[in-house]
Amino acid sequence: MLQESKIPERISRLEELANNLWWSWHTQARALFRTLDYPLWRLSGHNPVRQLHEISSDKLATAVADPAFIKLYDSVMSAFDADMSDRGSWFSGKYPNVLHGPVAYFSMEFAIHNSLPIYAGGLGVLAGDTCKEASDLGLPLVGVGFMYPQGYFHQHISAEGWQEEHYSQLDFDEAPINPVNPVHRSKWCGPLVQIRLGDRLSHIGVWQVRLGRVNLYLMCCDVEGNIPEDQQLCARLYTADPEQRIQQEIVLGIGGVRVLRALGIKPSVWHANEGHCAFMMLERVREEMERGASFAEALRNVQAATVFTTHTQVAAGHDIFPVSLVEKYFRTYWESTGINRETFLELGRQDGASDQAFNMTVLGLKMAGHRNAVSQIHGRITRKMWHGLWPEVKEDEVPISHITNGIHTPTWVAREMGGVYEKHLGHDVSKRYDDTTLQELVINIPDEELWAVHQVLKRKLIGAMVERARQCSTERECKARQVLAMGSLLDQDTLTIGFVRRFAAYKRPELVFHDTERLKRIVTDRWHPVQIIFAGKSHPADLPSKQLLHDVYTLATNREFQGRIAFVEDYDIHMAHYLVQGVDVWLNTPRRHYEACGTSGMKAAGNGVLHLSVRGGWWHEGYNGANGWVIQDEVEAHDPGEEDTSDAKTLYRLLEEEIVPLYYQRDRNGVPHGWVHMVKEAINSIVPRFCARRMLKEYIEQMYIPAARK
Repeated sequence: MLQESKIPERISRLEELANNLWWSWHTQARALFRTLDYPLWRLSGHNPVRQLHEISSDKLATAVADPAFIKLYDSVMSAFDADMSDRGSWFSGKYPNVLHGPVAYFSMEFAIHNSLPIYAGGLGVLAGDTCKEASDLGLPLVGVGFMYPQGYFHQHISAEGWQEEHYSQLDFDEAPINPVNPVHRSKWCGPLVQIRLGDRLSHIGVWQVRLGRVNLYLMCCDVEGNIPEDQQLCARLYTADPEQRIQQEIVLGIGGVRVLRALGIKPSVWHANEGHCAFMMLERVREEMERGASFAEALRNVQAATVFTTHTQVAAGHDIFPVSLVEKYFRTYWESTGINRETFLELGRQDGASDQAFNMTVLGLKMAGHRNAVSQIHGRITRKMWHGLWPEVKEDEVPISHITNGIHTPTWVAREMGGVYEKHLGHDVSKRYDDTTLQELVINIPDEELWAVHQVLKRKLIGAMVERARQCSTERECKARQVLAMGSLLDQDTLTIGFVRRFAAYKRPELVFHDTERLKRIVTDRWHPVQIIFAGKSHPADLPSKQLLHDVYTLATNREFQGRIAFVEDYDIHMAHYLVQGVDVWLNTPRRHYEACGTSGMKAAGNGVLHLSVRGGWWHEGYNGANGWVIQDEVEAHDPGEEDTSDAKTLYRLLEEEIVPLYYQRDRNGVPHGWVHMVKEAINSIVPRFCARRMLKEYIEQMYIPAARK
């Protein structure tokens, strides 16, 4: 760890700030570290813990002697102290003394910042955004999850176009984390609690991550006393092996409850973010029964204080374990509590499904008293999907509500765009993104100013991609076709479309290539060209998805597209910021009724990027006819092939007849006023409704407070 004597006393709190990820969503705090040593800031991957670990004493001495730096330091620390205090927070002001303990938020992954790569995709991003917004609102909340030493994989694309996975070990000394129970090694955690995994006891260590006022407690099994198998149990996200997966979820659910108990934390509300966390409810039932309650009484008590959010309407997205595995790991559970085998298995049994399957989503739905889907249309589909669990009520009365997802706007809005918002909407706009009265002020932002900022962000995106292509060429000796595919020929002035998301068949990344000759004409038009940027990873065990990625990448290397199709490899949060801020159009083409919500388009809209999507997920609520485009409301065809053909034709028509002409219609100064007016409408209609501030307020009012009062 950083020695205390290294940092001068006058700026000694830099280490405290670096170890609280509050800085990651506050512009001035990032500017402080950027000003301290800009080259090192870049080399560290915008990781201030690593930056301070490597910075020279001369640089620190120079900073102390710089009045401008000291002024910025004092300003940032003053803002930090104000935010860390509960005085004046939205929650304490509106709901004093309502929660007798914090909300315990369980999630398999948390995406906070690139310096902490313990996430895979959208579920983690939502969890991270929720925690940041809880800090901003002053909601007492603790997060419970995993500290994956190897995280999710790094992606390389071979010269032949195949995804290759590479794992790297997280350097705990250079991460914004601290052990809850430190041992003799620097920044290492010792065992805090233990759980039973089948016929053996396994020890769990815990790391703490600070996010403003919110603490995350992330479990790790790589501790002394565990067998090698258990030490590797939590090494990576989303293992494909079902036995290792159920072991991970036992650690998350049962271990997570025991960690909070060991820390003396007494939650008033328990929130399970997807079915991975549902064993948390079983552990609390066991606790209730240990105190003398019957199973029925314990179940009612747990249900009353539990919120369960389901995020998927795709069958493959639900964790389902064979009963043989459940028996192996939970036989002692039902024997110790006196629950018979059939009663236990019924908790995870879906009506009409195999008696040999235990469904974690069903377990969550049955054991939580407050349940929600993540968009309006997802709520409707979810009530239909799980109607069999409540056959005595009508489908629209199934007790599953919806709260549409939202994004933590301060995290995702570019610094330059945020400056425009502060100038025209008010210096405190970051605390008022859910205020619909801001719409009148957005209209008055000069078109020229909004367009100029977007051009800056687009230039940064293309610069970042060209730099990656250059590194690939020089450091990895990539072939010419790989450098071409990485976007080395992208152009600042060309209409740029982004297709950025996890590669999966239902997301249809290949749809835009349905008629390659027509697409070639669109992208290579001499006067009005189009370029498309793809990014995303395939799950290592998803072979059809890998084939899709290979096919798209291969097309990106086709010289007939003139370098206007690009693929960004190793897509992560850092590159996500460039993409949602810098493209012109955000493309989303999932098969209908397969996407529960999605949030990437919300991030893009906050940066003035227009949405082009199938009308599903959040876009079903967000589209108003003037803030983007819809690829057909519905299609009559029930055959997937016919649906693809119909959607592709509509997509091409929209590009040829509406999107491309509007983008290139400029005044004498090169400003596309029609385009910018649509951008303003997108900001007005999307930002207030689809921000995490609105979302979390709905969770508080519709879920957390009713659960706490019960």
